[in-house]
Amino acid sequence: MTIRYDGQVAIVTGAGGGLGRSHAIALAARGAKVVVNDLGGSVDGSGGSSDAAKAVVAEIEAAGGEAMANGANVADYAQVEKMVAETMERWGRIDILVNNAGILRDKSFVKGSLDDFKLVVDVHLMGSVNCTKAVWDIMREQAYGRILVTTSSSGLYGNFGQANYGSAKMGVIGMMNTLVLEGAKYNIHVNALAPTAGTRMTEGLIQEDAFKLLTPETVTPAVLYMVSEGGPNRTILSAGAGGYAVAKIVETEGMWLPPEEQTPEGIAAHWDQINDFNTVRELKAGGEQTIKFVMAAAAGHGISAE
Repeated sequence: MTIRYDGQVAIVTGAGGGLGRSHAIALAARGAKVVVNDLGGSVDGSGGSSDAAKAVVAEIEAAGGEAMANGANVADYAQVEKMVAETMERWGRIDILVNNAGILRDKSFVKGSLDDFKLVVDVHLMGSVNCTKAVWDIMREQAYGRILVTTSSSGLYGNFGQANYGSAKMGVIGMMNTLVLEGAKYNIHVNALAPTAGTRMTEGLIQEDAFKLLTPETVTPAVLYMVSEGGPNRTILSAGAGGYAVAKIVETEGMWLPPEEQTPEGIAAHWDQINDFNTVRELKAGGEQTIKFVMAAAAGHGISAE
């Protein structure tokens, strides 16, 4: 079955180049009407121009697609609201939101400024919050929505010099996990992409031979699948150079300790069992952790938890 988006409207942020451009062009090629959003700034977020977004729109239109350019700064909610209002005025609905916009201010934690840290969080995390908030009621009312946030291996696993970026990129996972629960009855799916690609944001950081393999076009199929009608929900899909993998946050089964062993020494003595990853569970809501611990404690105390 061919995946298409005929009759659907998609907003792709940071779509003036790199991954966002690839996502926008591919969505349009499969029938979506696309808002190509890009502030047009440099990699560090400075400056601004609408030329990049307009060039992508021209590419889409030349291929027979339909698109419009928008220069909203995703970190400014008023600008995002205006972008959404203009989209609704032109096309009357919003089915897909791809939160892709981002900047870099890489420095080791000791050398980085708090201003830079805040700016990176504002663009990546709050930018995703702003855009998602602006379309949320629309998607609820039409009982359909597909939202993608862009995380990173730097957020999931860490990367030297990227404490600001990694914090923001892990933050969007927390947002995703909660919005999956809140959007379930409205047929709103929320997923996350963890891309590895050779773009202007990674130029000079990746060896040239690897850079050539890590094209944005090898990542975009992951986006197309996750924002499709039959796509997954609450999934972190990693993608790069034609490779695809699912990342999960899991918790060991752990163990209950009797009161006399509920000490740091008791934890140390039983660490191998507490840290045993042969028995892990993917929890789907924070309350599941509470239930797990309460059930174990009740059993330990000989109390029925039913």
